[in-house]
Amino acid sequence: MGLILNSVVHTADVQDRDGAKLVLEQLGERFPRLRKVWADGAYSGQLVEQVKEWGKWALEIVKRSDKSEGFELLPHRWIVERTFAWLGRYRRLSKDYEVLIEVSETMIRLAMIRLMVRRLAVL
Repeated sequence: MGLILNSVVHTADVQDRDGAKLVLEQLGERFPRLRKVWADGAYSGQLVEQVKEWGKWALEIVKRSDKSEGFELLPHRWIVERTFAWLGRYRRLSKDYEVLIEVSETMIRLAMIRLMVRRLAVL
């Protein structure tokens, strides 16, 4: 559905692979039914091995074909991009206005809460 389970905001000098470790470590016990995690090619390598060691999830890397040119719709990656677009609609998240990392994480949570409440109101 593209709803955020967890978010970790960190400084720009942290690589995406290292940031993914922080997110997955926090997910640990909170979502016992979670079985599969999709990631793009930037997360291959050590992260795949670490997820196997943890043994909780299957990490599937969704790679783009080496032969493809231009735009290519990849399975499951559009869900992430759509979620980023939803978050970009909120002014406080459209630019980096916040000074504290905790405030940025809270703004992400508030944006997703608002989105989910609006969807529930339609039901």
